[in-house]
Amino acid sequence: MNSTSERNKGALVNYFEEFKGLLTKNIREYGMFIALFVIMITFSILTDGTFLSPRNITNLINSTGYIAVLTIGMTLILIIRHIDLSVGYVAGFLGAVVAILMTSMKLPVLPSIIIILLIGVLIGLFYGFLVGKVGMPAFVVSLAGMLVFRGALMLATQKTGTIIIPNASFNAIGNGFIPDIDLIPGYHSVTLLIGAIGIIFYILAELRNRKNKEKYNFEVISMPMFISKLIFVSLLIGYLIWMLARYNGLSWTVVIVIVVTAVYHFITTKTVLGRHIYAVGGNPEAAKLSGINVTKITYIVFASMSMLSALAGILYTSRLQSATTTAGVGFELDAIAAAYVGGVSTSGGVGKVTGSIIGALVMASLTSGMNLMGIDISWQYIIRGTILVVAVLFDILTRRKKG
Repeated sequence: MNSTSERNKGALVNYFEEFKGLLTKNIREYGMFIALFVIMITFSILTDGTFLSPRNITNLINSTGYIAVLTIGMTLILIIRHIDLSVGYVAGFLGAVVAILMTSMKLPVLPSIIIILLIGVLIGLFYGFLVGKVGMPAFVVSLAGMLVFRGALMLATQKTGTIIIPNASFNAIGNGFIPDIDLIPGYHSVTLLIGAIGIIFYILAELRNRKNKEKYNFEVISMPMFISKLIFVSLLIGYLIWMLARYNGLSWTVVIVIVVTAVYHFITTKTVLGRHIYAVGGNPEAAKLSGINVTKITYIVFASMSMLSALAGILYTSRLQSATTTAGVGFELDAIAAAYVGGVSTSGGVGKVTGSIIGALVMASLTSGMNLMGIDISWQYIIRGTILVVAVLFDILTRRKKG
């Protein structure tokens, strides 16, 4: 009996020692999840549960959509050691253009969206040419772009100031929810089903990943820790889906963000292009010497960024159901802050798309919680700026420790 008790005690000690080691070793990756969890619990207590209400969670996630899309593109830009300050006004201007295409030129929704995305790609390719081929600093190129597209946005909206979009199909992109089949009273059944499928796919992917690591004798965490991770993440996804299902379910904005995140996560983790992007960010000269076309990578990443700016402009314009002269103001700052909070390194070469999405949720949660508490906007800016400084300081300190 004592022997069994001692073995159980020893296993428990080993479990917590391993947990402590994993947390210390992967503090950059896990730190943002801890921060998000603490922020949500804190604001839930301070707002008497209002923060975690189904309605607020749904509004929080939907309002983060366009910033999340921008953050994904900005993550790749920062990984290759560049920056794009123009993404906000590119989004605002292209949002106004899509409104003009549908209202003045009477184009259908789908062709209008395709045209806008292609224009975004062309803008990014031009940036990539100036940065990668000509050799201009990305800061200067994107600063000039910010001024140009700010003026272009003002020109596009100067006649009316606001371009109202009466197209219900387009407006549903930013305000609509996926249809339901009403199987479970009081809940969005399709959302619950999608959530269950998502959890199953997550577990199967993790099992396959673990099996592949074991096949090539890579280090893996213990089975108890692995099971704990699966349970924790599955419960987290399940809780979020349950909350959304209690309101209106998954919105089209969330679906778009999930799809974009999945595509870019696959590109950055499973493809040669993804490995080349990280190689360029880690050491551009070494990447060039190893045969990687650094200029080509620069073209691709900037084209991707501007295309996602176009998508963000579509999401924002659809959500407002109009294009305005102030669209895009501060978007670039929110995207950069979210990427850094999400674990992107200031020195380049380090960062994950999924981490940046969590960073966007952290910043959005801070804003939502402070708004619910009635905190003055001036203090909100101070707090968000402080969080950004702390995130960058954390990055510097962890890199020094590893060095």
